[in-house]
Amino acid sequence: MLDVEDWAEIRRLHRSEKMPIKVIARVMRCSKNTVKAALRSSGPPEYHRKAPGSIVDEVEPRIRELLAACPTMPATVVAERIGWTRSIRVLRTRVSELRPVYLPPDPASRTTYQPGEVAQFDFWFPPTTVPVGAGQERTATQLPVLTMALGYSRWRDGILIPSRSAEDLFAGWWTLLERLGRVPRVLVWDGEGAVGKWRPREPLLTEATHAFRGLLGVKIVICRPGDPEAKGLLERTHDHYERSFLPGRIFTSPADFNTQFASWMANSNQRTMRVLGCRPADRVAADRASMLTLPPVTPVTGWRFATRLPRDHYVRVDSNDYSIHPAVIGRRIEVVADLATVTATCDGQLVACHDRSWARHQTFTDPAHADAAALLRRRRLQVPRPLGVDEVEQRDLSVYDALGEVAI
Repeated sequence: MLDVEDWAEIRRLHRSEKMPIKVIARVMRCSKNTVKAALRSSGPPEYHRKAPGSIVDEVEPRIRELLAACPTMPATVVAERIGWTRSIRVLRTRVSELRPVYLPPDPASRTTYQPGEVAQFDFWFPPTTVPVGAGQERTATQLPVLTMALGYSRWRDGILIPSRSAEDLFAGWWTLLERLGRVPRVLVWDGEGAVGKWRPREPLLTEATHAFRGLLGVKIVICRPGDPEAKGLLERTHDHYERSFLPGRIFTSPADFNTQFASWMANSNQRTMRVLGCRPADRVAADRASMLTLPPVTPVTGWRFATRLPRDHYVRVDSNDYSIHPAVIGRRIEVVADLATVTATCDGQLVACHDRSWARHQTFTDPAHADAAALLRRRRLQVPRPLGVDEVEQRDLSVYDALGEVAI
């Protein structure tokens, strides 16, 4: 058989040197028919080995009959029906080759997003531990990271929050939107209990979620259970976080985790994504330009409640007790706690301000509150008592003698 080198030389001699076929055959030491075949061919010669037969060829007609009746029939069932006793791997390969002929194609649709249209939110539970003080650590199941991904630009962000409770969720949610500076028109969530539940016609949102979306003026979509493709942006992103962000990192506190995560995320959004052909940072400006503006009024998020301060002058927020100035004991106070601080006011005056702790079942006392309480107790003991209030009548013993004589 003529090799590629000789084929190329024959064509060169004929096209460039203008040699006749007879001369080319004499120079190349081959027949004139070989030279003519080389000049007629449109491509270099290729060696095609005849495909050897397979042990499945004999039963292929029977396989086709079964697949025509049921295109989704598993290869193991096909083997059972035809009495196959040889290697199942060989049969499975042939079944996979024949199945598309009888199974209607199911092309996957490509989801496209318009600028400013969609943002997906979800919780990521990083497989690591973070010290939270008081000798405690938060594990993966107790360590929720609220994550966000924009549909058009693929811009990503996230923040570690203390818990999955509605108070902390909405506080973290608002923090991410504030960082973004705008509000996407559709916010997509998985079936998170604090947000709502999926329903066939429309999602069943909680009252707090309705209040939140009403203030933002957006639509909230709850994904169908067991449908990770509906939230595929974040599903793939979480896997990326675990493979690229976590390895080799040590965290000393929740604040340290958020600092490292924000620094890494800033670099990540500057990297080219294959699906976009550019960086998320190159498209986020167009994404923001089509979004809604932030509402003029900040949504009510975090822990907020009013109570009458008891005598021990402490209030409980998320399992921890925080001291309040004892001067307002017995009066009504307003307690507000976000992701970082716990504050209390009375008639508009600040009476407590603590850094919020992510530890559990701890008591935090401001030294100024303890000193004020000790001073108030000393003053209370020094208050003179009214005369006669605690006096007990003392009778003369002769009265009891007289009573005894009467009884006798």
